[in-house]
Parts: sequence; structure tokens; C-alpha cells
Amino acid sequence: MRVLRMRVDNEQLLQLHQQRFGLEGKLFAAPARVNLIGEHTDYTGGLVMPMAIDFRTVAILSRTNDQRAVFYSANYDEEVSFEVASLECAPRGHWSDYPAGVLWSLQQQEIAVSGFKMTLAGDVPLGAGLSSSASVEVATALALLAHAGATLPLDKLATLCRRAENEYVGAKSGIMDQFVVAGAVAHRAMLLDTRSLTFELLPLPDQVRVVICNSMVKHAVATGEYGDRRDEVESGQAVLQHERHIKLLRDATLSDLEACKSKMSAASFARCKHIITENQRVLDAREALLHDDMKQFGSIMVEAHRSMRDDFAASCEEVDALVEIATRQPGCFGARITGGGFGGCTVNMIRAEVAEQFVATLKREYAAKTGITAECFISAPSDGALAMAATGGVQ
Repeated sequence: MRVLRMRVDNEQLLQLHQQRFGLEGKLFAAPARVNLIGEHTDYTGGLVMPMAIDFRTVAILSRTNDQRAVFYSANYDEEVSFEVASLECAPRGHWSDYPAGVLWSLQQQEIAVSGFKMTLAGDVPLGAGLSSSASVEVATALALLAHAGATLPLDKLATLCRRAENEYVGAKSGIMDQFVVAGAVAHRAMLLDTRSLTFELLPLPDQVRVVICNSMVKHAVATGEYGDRRDEVESGQAVLQHERHIKLLRDATLSDLEACKSKMSAASFARCKHIITENQRVLDAREALLHDDMKQFGSIMVEAHRSMRDDFAASCEEVDALVEIATRQPGCFGARITGGGFGGCTVNMIRAEVAEQFVATLKREYAAKTGITAECFISAPSDGALAMAATGGVQ
């Protein structure tokens, strides 16, 4: 199926919705995200440091007088409809699973939703590790909550959207994506404790730009290696729980892990080692930002990439090439894989004055080495969906 990459223009999309359905709609939006540090820690109660970025998904909703749910994807140019009351937890392996999963999750919370027509459109690259799925989920959730006359606090909203992805879609994601997509604040990175769902907003220096580079190697997180890695982590965590009475991997030390090494597989040991050391890297990165020490922050990023590559075994040749090329460039503090892994994007911290030259050089050398033309984006921390709504960023 062909997917259209769209420029998100609110007025044009409102017109598209009205032309298709003959109804005026209300518009809601949610951004994408990139994770600066803290990979694969969120489903074991760990620490992450993401930020929202200025890609987004738009959901436009109109109320109807029947009891049918209609989802139209402008990107896929495809419509799906069903009776609201007939919705069951029966994913199809289709783009509509994500918005349908949100509707199902609302129903599990006993939030009644009547008939509606919804248009979805976005410019978040798919399969790039920028959380296109959470962007769709949060935009859909805000639209359906407004339609139902209900509101949820940030932690409940994120949990509801995560449930849609975990239990309806079947993707074993943690809560980081949905939380930051909903709750981010412009010009700040978010240090999120995924166990307590408390967070701290941290400044990024004005002289720094975040450059996201898409390797153009795709991955799908609902099945395959992402799920395998999570299973390996959870197997190791179960050993630690039994042998060391540790509730979550978040609470384990490397000494705890070494003591249990003979009780778990080599893969589980390596995956858990990554997560334990990654949690500490998030804390170290916080200190670096608070002290405006981007050289140290960049060193932590490079160390995190090695851990994702070697201990978590979740990188690939193309992404490793991007990181190697990036870290040779002047003005690059650090680079690493971001997202679930197995392709997708790197995140790079670059001096603002050399960002454009960095992108040009990286694309040229990556193409020469791999034959692939990377997509690169210079980004700044953006508002999350709730902040966008509160400041009038959506209609």
C-alpha cells in the first residue's frame, strides 16, 4: 500500500475533511518525539530523556448522529468504519489499529464515545524511531476525549494510549513515547521517571541543535526483534526478582546482575546490562545539561550507542555508519541510535553554526558508503499535544 508523505497544513486539512464528509471538524494535533538518551529502559521502570519535535499528526473530528466510527487516513487515502458498540480487541495489522485501539482503550475506561467521522494526517516518518504510532494515538485520544466531553490528566492520558498500543495493537512499547508526545514543553528536554511518572524539564543550550538523521532502514516494532529484546529483558528481570528480591530492573545494580549471571541466558545478561548502565547514563546526562557541559553529554551519547550496538544488539550497519560519520565531523558533540532500534534514526547534538554543513557532509558520506540517501532534519524541542492545545496551537 502506498503511503503519502504530507505537509501538515491545518487549513487545507480542515477543508479536505469538510469536502470528504460534508461536515465541519475540530482539529487536534500531537507531535513526534526523539529520545536523547535512555533507550529500552521505560518498560522496566527506568529513566528516559526524550523531547518532542516538530513533526506531527493531525486528527480532525466531526460529530455524527449515528453510532458509527469512521477513520479516514489522508496518508493512506483509505477509510475504515464500524459500529462503535461492536468494537472488539481484534487488531488487523493495519494502520487503523492505532486509532481503533485508542477508542477501545477509552471504552475500557468506561468513557462513552458516540458516532463520529475522523480524518488523520501526518508528516511523521514511518518506521524511523520517531514514534509515529504515539503521535497518532495521542492526537486521536485528544479528539475522542473532547468528543466525549471528558478530560484526563497527563499520566492517565499517556497510560490510556500505551494500553492501546500494548493490548490492542500488540506492540510491546513502554510509556515514554505517549507521555512525552502528550506532555512535552518547547525548548526543554524531559527527564521522565517511567515508574513514578514524575518528570523534570531540562534546558538545552541555545547554541546547540538536535539533528535527526533517518537511515532509511525501516523497522516494525509490533513484531520481530523489538519484541524478542523485550522478552530477553523481562526474562533477566524475572531472575533478579527471584534471586535478589528486586522488583524492577530499575532497582538492580551491575553487582546484582553479575551475581545472577549463571541463572540467565547470555542474551538476557547483555540486555539487562545495557538497561542498568543506560539508567545511569540518563542521570549523568542530566548533570551534563545542568552544567552546560555538552562535550560530556556527547560522550555519554556515544557510549550509549555502543551499548545499544553491543549489549542490546539493536543497531545495524547503516545506523553504525551514520554514527561513525557524524562523530568525525567538527561541531558534533555526540551521536547515537534513537528509537526501538534495528534501523530508523540517529540523534546528533551539533553546534548551531555548523548544523547545515554537518547535514550536507553526513548525507554525502553516507550515500557514498551505503548507496542510501538519508533524510536529515534540524530540530528544536517542541510543545507536546497538551501544551499545543493550551496555547492555541490547535483549533
